[in-house]
Amino acid sequence: MFRARHLLAAVLAAVLAALAFAPTASARGGRDRGPHALESLRAPLTQETFYFVMPDRFADGDSSNDRGGLSGPREVTGFDPTRKGWYHGGDLNGMTSKLDYIKGLGTTAIWLTPSFKNKPVQGLGTPFPSAAYHGYWITDFTQIDPHLGTNQDLRDLIAGAHSRGMKVFFDVITNHTADVIDYAEKRYDYVSKTASPYRDAAGNVFDDRAFAGKDTFPALDPNVSFPYHPVLAAGDQHTKVPDWLNDVTLYHNRGNSTFSGESSNYGDFFGLDDLFTENVKVVRGMEQIYDTWIRDFGVDGFRIDTMKHVNLEFWQQFLPHILETARSVGKRQFFAFGEVFDTASNPFLSRFTTAGRGQAVLDFPFQQQAREFAASHPTDQLRELFAQGDWFTDSDSNAYQLPTFLGNHDMGHIGMFLRDDNSGAPESELLQRDVLAHALMYLSRGNPVVYFGDEQGFTGAGNDQAARQDMFPSLDSEYNNIDDDGIDPLNGQNLNDGGKNDNIGSDVTPAADNFDPSHPLYRTIAALAQLRHANQALADGAQQTSASSPGPGIFAFSRTDAGDQVEYLVALNNATTSQTATIPTYSPRMPFLRIWGDGPRQLKTSSDKTVEVTVPALSAVVYRAAHRRGRSRAAPAIALNVDPQVSGRPQVAAEVSGDSLYQVSFFARPAGGRWTPLGTDDNAPYRVYPDVSGYAVGTSLELAAVVRDNAGHLSTARAATTVVAPAGGGGLATLHYHRDDGNYAGWGLHLWGDAIAEGVGTTWDNPRPPTRFDDFGAVFEIPLADPAASLNYIIHQPSGDSVPATREPGGDRSFVPAVSPEVWVVSGDPTIHTSKP
Repeated sequence: MFRARHLLAAVLAAVLAALAFAPTASARGGRDRGPHALESLRAPLTQETFYFVMPDRFADGDSSNDRGGLSGPREVTGFDPTRKGWYHGGDLNGMTSKLDYIKGLGTTAIWLTPSFKNKPVQGLGTPFPSAAYHGYWITDFTQIDPHLGTNQDLRDLIAGAHSRGMKVFFDVITNHTADVIDYAEKRYDYVSKTASPYRDAAGNVFDDRAFAGKDTFPALDPNVSFPYHPVLAAGDQHTKVPDWLNDVTLYHNRGNSTFSGESSNYGDFFGLDDLFTENVKVVRGMEQIYDTWIRDFGVDGFRIDTMKHVNLEFWQQFLPHILETARSVGKRQFFAFGEVFDTASNPFLSRFTTAGRGQAVLDFPFQQQAREFAASHPTDQLRELFAQGDWFTDSDSNAYQLPTFLGNHDMGHIGMFLRDDNSGAPESELLQRDVLAHALMYLSRGNPVVYFGDEQGFTGAGNDQAARQDMFPSLDSEYNNIDDDGIDPLNGQNLNDGGKNDNIGSDVTPAADNFDPSHPLYRTIAALAQLRHANQALADGAQQTSASSPGPGIFAFSRTDAGDQVEYLVALNNATTSQTATIPTYSPRMPFLRIWGDGPRQLKTSSDKTVEVTVPALSAVVYRAAHRRGRSRAAPAIALNVDPQVSGRPQVAAEVSGDSLYQVSFFARPAGGRWTPLGTDDNAPYRVYPDVSGYAVGTSLELAAVVRDNAGHLSTARAATTVVAPAGGGGLATLHYHRDDGNYAGWGLHLWGDAIAEGVGTTWDNPRPPTRFDDFGAVFEIPLADPAASLNYIIHQPSGDSVPATREPGGDRSFVPAVSPEVWVVSGDPTIHTSKP
């Protein structure tokens, strides 16, 4: 969950030193084999196609549970199908009745929003109350919410899905519960640990981080330990289940998060009770909760909400535990992936799959770049996106496991983005762009996720509540394409939302029943899924970028399965005219047969291994080689490069000669110690980014890289480096801003998110002013807490929201200081330049 202008919080950079990979862990219990050739990992779940559903908005299979067993007005029951912020009546029985529809899309895994029992309504007494139809305000972690059905209804849904060859994934929460705890002070602003540190029950100050990941934690007292005095109203002492959740000392109790700095982990998420996840009691309690759903209900995996708001030590314990629980009941393919909202920084996202020991995170950078690709942005952006996937490569995971998506329940539907990004485009063009976006998702690496309604061309008036339309005939006027003159519950603004729910590809809106398997997007997605399932290389074959451009045009890549060695050539054109490109392949004089899209039935590479491909406007083609590629005759030469002094997560890169299909395995050891595998990369550039903070300062590290070609020939290279202390503090990022008119009065930065230091975030009415001026224009120097995270900004006048008079174009913008610490922006152009234009 997140808000567009308030990207959610950072994990403290100081935690990293305690969470680096264990240098000798992989060597326990066996002899040191030394550097050797390994396979690029393909976890069991790298071939899934997900369908993401919010049950309340999908299908109503039992109208008797619409009010959740409660009686009275909507303020009690939460039920009002005429307004988007309330329960609409969908349930698990409804989902079970539509399993064939879901299966027809080529779905192999269903992901449900949280379905546990929730506090039905929150916000009473405020201008904008709403209901828990989305499932994120949990009070009882042991039962299904009565609005959605019963525990037996869930068993029936899982059984029905399994009988059709589909898995079921639960959306789970460990960060918070419903808002039940109050503060005696009746104040809710965040109080930092510097201003008021934690104290044990005896009043002694302590640092909770010293106990995170340990088996003990100081005893706490609600009257002594926190900056606020947490209290429960009469009747709420046993509202939460299991009962340990009613212990108010198991929560952070510091007030509402500001979504930057320390409060990212310790603050209440929009008032929701934030669990003290550093406390071992919370860790063990959450393990027991989710063990039950795995053992007793047969759930196949988890999507983990608000993952980045929880300390990494929690994930280091919780994630291996639930995987072991799953293995103990025969679920060896159990898969858990987290929500870490950051649309630009793979260095930040990958922290949760490396140091955090997660299997995968949702690929938010893919979503951003796929959206921009479908809006005809330069295709070089996709080349950089996929190259940055190397940040995810370690000894037990890589980017091939990431779930990719185009839209979701927080951000909005891909149809809305396409409409808004291509103002005035006819519906026929929007449909082409929608198909193009889905083709990119299904043909490139990762596990594609379809957000329910995208297959019916849903659009929408915005994100969050505006993006959660009913699949069954809606009674909400906004969803039905009518201006309801409503007020946005998040900001109180008039929505003016009429005409913003016209489905792409059909003549209906959510006012109609939208389970239409003849819809062109449904049919296209189903066909792409079938293509992917029938050709394994398109699901998890090695992906190598082969062509891109600095403007709209062709983006091309190959997919090759390491076993059968048959190359697939994928080319997508995001220009509005037909484009031709000369594309390198792995084989000379190889026939390629078309299996998707329009174009010649067969192509043939020249002696230099290139082939000329023409792709029609806003479309994709796929060609498959006629047979496996030839075997390499000799091992390629290899050189290993690393800086002489390293800290944090340095780049370790291998230069490999030749143009064959290679896999490069990387290893490290302290001088004279045992070798530890760092990961295997199967596409150029060949790199890993190991976390070396687990080594003592001054440690001499030996590094090795082993390259294997497709015939099994090997070459090895070695290098050495020394671990040094990281630079103190987070440093500064610099943004240069130029205006042709020379008038900088009032212009400043709205800043938020994970990268910036405590206190640097701004309010909309008070942007950060320039630090100084130079010959280019205004210079903003921005103190950092975590340079690996995205620095998010908007250039505007105080409270200004009118482009271009009081706000620069491009919406929310971001860059990663660890990659580009200094950037340049020119008024009227959303482009972020990494060198002076």
